[in-house]
Amino acid sequence: MSEPRDLVAPSGCHDLVVVGAGPAGMAAAATALDGGLRVVLVDSGAAPGGQFWRHPPLSARAAVPTADLHHGLSTYRALCATLSAHERTGRLTLLLNHHVWTTAREEDGFTVHAMDRGRAPEERAVVLRAPALLVATGAYDRQLPFPGWDLPGVLTAGGLQSLLKGGGVVAGSRVVLGGTGPFLLPVAAALAARGAKVVAVCEAAAPSAWLRHPAALLRNPAKWAEGARYAGTLARHRVPVRTRTAIVGAEGEGRVAVVRTATLDAAGRPLPGTERRIEADTVGVGWGFVPQLDLLLPLGCDLADAGDGTMAAAVDDGQRTTVSGLYTAGETCGVGGAALAVSEGRVAAVSVLTDLSAPARPGTRRPAAERRAVARHRAFARAMAQAHPLPPAWPAWLTDDTPVCRCEEVTAGAVRAARADDAAADHRQVKQLTRAGMGWCQGRMCGPAVHCLVSARDQPYAPAERLIATPVTLGALADSAEPTSDHT
Repeated sequence: MSEPRDLVAPSGCHDLVVVGAGPAGMAAAATALDGGLRVVLVDSGAAPGGQFWRHPPLSARAAVPTADLHHGLSTYRALCATLSAHERTGRLTLLLNHHVWTTAREEDGFTVHAMDRGRAPEERAVVLRAPALLVATGAYDRQLPFPGWDLPGVLTAGGLQSLLKGGGVVAGSRVVLGGTGPFLLPVAAALAARGAKVVAVCEAAAPSAWLRHPAALLRNPAKWAEGARYAGTLARHRVPVRTRTAIVGAEGEGRVAVVRTATLDAAGRPLPGTERRIEADTVGVGWGFVPQLDLLLPLGCDLADAGDGTMAAAVDDGQRTTVSGLYTAGETCGVGGAALAVSEGRVAAVSVLTDLSAPARPGTRRPAAERRAVARHRAFARAMAQAHPLPPAWPAWLTDDTPVCRCEEVTAGAVRAARADDAAADHRQVKQLTRAGMGWCQGRMCGPAVHCLVSARDQPYAPAERLIATPVTLGALADSAEPTSDHT
């Protein structure tokens, strides 16, 4: 491996750093560029699009068609065209395969530290500086453990979709999906359309819950029309959707072979006599998503209750955080989908243009329309959270020997013991006592579950603050301390 060198962007080179090239980050960067700013767009992926617009590598796209798995491709292509045009003029610096591991606030703006991993196994430290920073890092799957969830073949629902979008890979031949929320439907439809036998979709909520939110449905006809299309696909492939049902266990020798499901009561407890055993080689589980706040927390921005059991970044109607010069858009503000993320990204960029007194600010018609779109989509997201809550009694599924933290092999019994002794009042203290959350994933998989096991039911989950957001080597940290070259 050649010796890494630092790539430094002085604050005078760029006006704005955007971290995350998903729907929110792409829309924010395109709007800011159109307004005359010089922008750096940084993402860990090999191409813009994030998880929502994930595609196979360019060399494989012709052989692995995935267009039918995407929504809003016209928006994606328009954003790609805008970014490409500005990249050719030099106003946009697009840094792909760059993993941002920390951010810092300085007198004249922000410093962003990243690792360039585009030429593995080589790594190069990159330091970016700008007066404004926009974080659009999205969210990750929320998981609730159950006996057997650590067996090979048990994946997140988002992981199943990423395999499909990123490589056309169908992870199994007999699949059971479980959890709650509309996201289960597109995953099931895509698997079924590509030849997998989707044995069951287990939705913990009751569909009647949506009847309490008619306004949200009426104001967002595209949402229920999309749901109707998925329902039609599932009906054609004879995929059963079982409501008020959850996956409560998985069994197998070396790999999942049997899934146990049960009907839930109103609190989420399995009803006696309703358990079923289903043969399956793959399980996909998703209980919504958790905003990825790793880069925002060290900067000191305030959080707010997202209404779905998680905390999100607190922002004003211009996507400004409580830290001057720091903006955020998309799932970091609460999970609400790609259309909301795009609108929030555009609104955030207009705020940056205004605050930096950019000479070519866009007119007020588009920002006003985007703010109305944000309000409409946010209302739908709140209704979705209320219609698809976590079952309050889900810990009843757990046996004491069920692993909760798989990295450190901490069981539900160990977490319960820490809580029973009044030694731990939240997931941070459980981490100190049991090591739950100290492993490779740093609590992304187990943090929300540990929080539910030890905290009050109405207390939303907030991840622990970490100065290092993604794994980096000690050598990379040492190289970051002494920059050696400038990025112009």
